[in-house]
Amino acid sequence: MMKNISLIGIGKLGLCLALTLEKSGYNVVGCDIDSQYVQSINSKTLKSDEDGVEELLKNSKNFKATVDLKSCYNHSDILFVLVATPSLPNGKYDHTQVNRVIDNILKLPKSSKPKEFVICCTTMPGYCDEAQERLKNHNYIVSYNPEFIAQGTILRDQARPDMVLIGEGSTNSGDLIQEVYEKSTLNSPVFNRMSLKEAEICKISLNCFLTTKISFANMVGDIARFSGCNPEPILSAIGSESRISPKYLAYGYGYGGPCFPRDNRALAIFAGENGVDATISKASDEFNKIHLEYQIDLFAKENSIANPIIFDYVTYKPQSTMLVESQQLLFAKGLAERGYTVVLKERESVIEKVKELYGDLFLYKRR
Repeated sequence: MMKNISLIGIGKLGLCLALTLEKSGYNVVGCDIDSQYVQSINSKTLKSDEDGVEELLKNSKNFKATVDLKSCYNHSDILFVLVATPSLPNGKYDHTQVNRVIDNILKLPKSSKPKEFVICCTTMPGYCDEAQERLKNHNYIVSYNPEFIAQGTILRDQARPDMVLIGEGSTNSGDLIQEVYEKSTLNSPVFNRMSLKEAEICKISLNCFLTTKISFANMVGDIARFSGCNPEPILSAIGSESRISPKYLAYGYGYGGPCFPRDNRALAIFAGENGVDATISKASDEFNKIHLEYQIDLFAKENSIANPIIFDYVTYKPQSTMLVESQQLLFAKGLAERGYTVVLKERESVIEKVKELYGDLFLYKRR
């Protein structure tokens, strides 16, 4: 039974995983490049807007943060990598930070025994095989293990995942990763083990199915509303079918945030590179934009411009402070540009971000 685990990259997601693993009985060392951030973790003074993080950090006894990659490397034979892979202008994922981790790992002495290098960030299909090629002579086995979590409920999602996706570099690697989840989860998730590239395709495809479902629900809802009907009973009936289910099948805002839009585009790009025109992914993305315009048009028909419009939140979801492709914020922007007085009731940090983007387009009220 493995007792020590190392994490490279302990931002919001990495920190949550570190705390989840520590709570499960592992001795965890997490590496980050920000010394002040590392100090705030070790002194347990870190302030986090993620539910449960501050409490778990305060109660942790076997978790240490460091800026020293070598000490992280020496601590364990399994390294989980959770650095950022932002989108490039062309829609592909930027692997720069993962590559930098590999560059620094290759500068360390070659391990005398195999080490597990588990990439948990979203990558373009085929990248993990490239990483394995770079690391194989240093006795590393690369696996792929992305998480399916939502901002605001990360700890809860890690504790009770529906399924765990493992792109295993070897059968033994898959066994080790599965063992970690069996020890750290409170339920009995389905384990899906496959090759590296299969898992990379699976990760973005799963989210693309959800974007398709959201766009479909909004399309049906728009049809209903423009024809004078209520979308709710229609979508409720459709979702009652066991083949469909009601999850992600409600009428409302389009999809946004740090994962859904990016994964949707990345799958279409990868498909195109392999001779497949991913028209469904493209259509989901296109309708997500059209739906926003329909929402604004319908609102303008039904609401006088003389009345101020108050938004209780404009982040992409209420529990988050992120504005990445937030459809709520774009909706508020669309109304303000049509002459409505729009009041945003938000947290201080969110207001400052919105002001940087749109200045005095809105009125602001702190909550």
